[in-house]
Amino acid sequence: MKRIALLLENFVEEVEFIYPLYRFKEEKFNITVLSPKVGEFKGKNGLTFFSNQQIEPNRAKEFDAVFIPGGYAPDRFRRDKETVDFIRNMYKENKIIGAICHAPWVLISAGIIKGKKITGFFSIKDDIKNAGAIYTGNPVEIDGNIITGTDPKAMPEMVKVFIKKLNGEL
Repeated sequence: MKRIALLLENFVEEVEFIYPLYRFKEEKFNITVLSPKVGEFKGKNGLTFFSNQQIEPNRAKEFDAVFIPGGYAPDRFRRDKETVDFIRNMYKENKIIGAICHAPWVLISAGIIKGKKITGFFSIKDDIKNAGAIYTGNPVEIDGNIITGTDPKAMPEMVKVFIKKLNGEL
């Protein structure tokens, strides 16, 4: 069974957390919600979520993939050393990394996108370029094991691509 870490932090874009969560459940993947601290989190629009497991850099070996939702949560993730180190370790372990909307900020902070084709929310285009990546603006972009998407409208296609990649179909 495939193991996915789904990251959670306050002010997450709810649809970018809920949609992949349920799609991964439909695929019978083993999903672990990880956060910088254990507890209750509020989404951008007020929904409440819970995480009972903490992000730790050495846990990268436990998972086949990680999915980072957007909203304002990525700004918090990128300031958390444990989260940034976890993403960097996932990359070093050649695991699949999904980042939607503002979540490429976390990939920038982890230093893993230089020279890669990346997409994300249009307002972080300059950040992506300044990190040495090639900003495409496509709804979904795949470069190696990194899959990025622009915004909630890209969720269905991005999650479909993520699942195919995880199942070895891409």
